[in-house]
Amino acid sequence: MRPYHRIALVLLGYCAVLANVWGAELPFAVATAETRRLPREQILEGVTEAVNRSTVSAQTAGRVQEILFDVNDVVPQGAVIIRLRDTEQRASLTRAEAGVREADARFNEAQAEYNRVKGIFARNLVAKADMDAATAALDAARARLEAAQAAVASAREELDNTVIKAPYGGVVLERHVSLGESVQPGQALMTGFSLDDLRVVTGVPQRSIEVVRQHSQAHVLLDDGRRMAATRLTFFPYADPTSNVFKVRVYLPRDTPGLYPGMFVKTAFAIGSVQRLLVPSQAVVHRGEVSAVYVVADHRVSLRQIRIGDAADDGRVEVLAGLEAGEQVALDPIAAGIYLKERQAEQ
Repeated sequence: MRPYHRIALVLLGYCAVLANVWGAELPFAVATAETRRLPREQILEGVTEAVNRSTVSAQTAGRVQEILFDVNDVVPQGAVIIRLRDTEQRASLTRAEAGVREADARFNEAQAEYNRVKGIFARNLVAKADMDAATAALDAARARLEAAQAAVASAREELDNTVIKAPYGGVVLERHVSLGESVQPGQALMTGFSLDDLRVVTGVPQRSIEVVRQHSQAHVLLDDGRRMAATRLTFFPYADPTSNVFKVRVYLPRDTPGLYPGMFVKTAFAIGSVQRLLVPSQAVVHRGEVSAVYVVADHRVSLRQIRIGDAADDGRVEVLAGLEAGEQVALDPIAAGIYLKERQAEQ
């Protein structure tokens, strides 16, 4: 005889033993089995992926001077991941700053000449052509100063680009360069992804896409029994021509634990609603493959085998068979079992 068959017989034996509790107060709390309308779902397989996955590229030319993180390292947002040699960039910045000083001196000189000619022109002591020439010289000096300032900003940005920082916190997936290697603008340096924001990509069959799109509700089912409600869904507007399925992105709450990119998970899409009989999950006793509850009925306590279904979001579990709506179950199976044995011993 199989072990779980023996367990079932033992449970059925307990079911035959009833504890009379006329006028006695039970030493444990009870709850009522209730029917509730819950979503009807279609469960599909999906693959977890990171919302933020990117490759950081070089924005300036240089030689790799320092690599501070490698594959599988956790990188905080804004942390320096690679430094390039910056000798040329610093020299360019120095030249640009010198150009600003020269342009500023030329501008001050043109400004003084303009003010002098303007005062004389106001007394009609110089021709208008001289005033126009002073104005043009001032405008040209101002333009040269602005160009020199722009050159400084560009040179400073080039210098900043020698220090590559992480755009967001995450994990290094791949390193594309080595120490001492020369890089050019646009060359890939490091690839990483963030574990803070995850989503599940799955395919919905053509026959189900309209009802799934209509309800736009989904839960990701984790291995430990948790159900994570999707924050939003993104439906691709076309079907795969070979499989006739529509790709759907199911976005998860931020910082969802226990999931990593590449993991297979089940996704439950709402496709309607159905009446279900529910009891608190804490009332269910599990013995191998057998599930049971302590039922309180007609002032008697008995152990009854049930068949359970899926878990609900509020700490309850679905009862498929063995229990009726309105029946009461013990919330503390251990206390109920002890109580039942004590009553049995008294008989």
